[in-house]
Amino acid sequence: MVSEEDASSKVKIKSPKKPKPIPRSLDTPHITPSHWKEVYDSIKEMRTQMVAPVDTMGCEQAQHKEKDPKNRRFAILVSLMLSSQTKDEVTDAAVDKLRAAVGGTLSVDAIISADESTISDAIAKVGFWRRKTGYIKKAALRLRDEFDSDVPKTVDELCSLTGVGPKMAFLTLQVAWNLNHGIGVDVHVHRITNRLGWHQPPTKKPEETRLNLQSWLPLELHRDINHMLVGFGQTICVAVGPKCGSCTLSTKGLCPSANTKPPKSPKKRKRQSSPSLEPESGPKIDIAIES
Repeated sequence: MVSEEDASSKVKIKSPKKPKPIPRSLDTPHITPSHWKEVYDSIKEMRTQMVAPVDTMGCEQAQHKEKDPKNRRFAILVSLMLSSQTKDEVTDAAVDKLRAAVGGTLSVDAIISADESTISDAIAKVGFWRRKTGYIKKAALRLRDEFDSDVPKTVDELCSLTGVGPKMAFLTLQVAWNLNHGIGVDVHVHRITNRLGWHQPPTKKPEETRLNLQSWLPLELHRDINHMLVGFGQTICVAVGPKCGSCTLSTKGLCPSANTKPPKSPKKRKRQSSPSLEPESGPKIDIAIES
């Protein structure tokens, strides 16, 4: 008879699958778009004249209320994890509320100690808050157990955390560690670079966009392009109804997607004249007035 101890010793524990490494480059670089530098400089100039939500409420802001370097890096990561499918204004408020809910410091230990309901209540206004509650909890445990309660310094390690994708990973490295290892491509960068005709054929996924851009855009611009285009996409080149009339790319003929047609004035509806109807004559009635 086999004892329970012997049986349990024979059970093989499967080791977690090693995630596939994040691709860094294309086998064949994408062709460099014509006039790209003029386009880039024009957008950069426009961005100096506007303040976008990303400028005051982006992931960079999350670190400023923390003193400990590890907590600063963790706050950046948490902010990015919350930002998916969420506006910067909502993310920024959720980070502040979460910090207050866990004791005033956004640290790995504070998140581990907090109840999931506490985290959920604090981030309830961000998109997919239920999932993100679990993601943040799991990430904090992994960081404590495998990374000395600090944010990893490689893209592959960051992407091994549940709820962290390449965009978040590259931006975390740039902001938290000052490491320029790739371009963070979000919906704004993906949308705008396709509108500019920088991808032939047009890309369907942000990762395709990232690899194309990284193949020809100078390395020193990889860090800046995300912040620049996000703000541009929040203010001018918005998803619905882009403000082409306020964009210098339109006047310079540098944007193939620009809507240069003047807005159509609403058509005036013609009033239908109804035929005049003469009142029917009724019978004559003589009224005698008594004197």
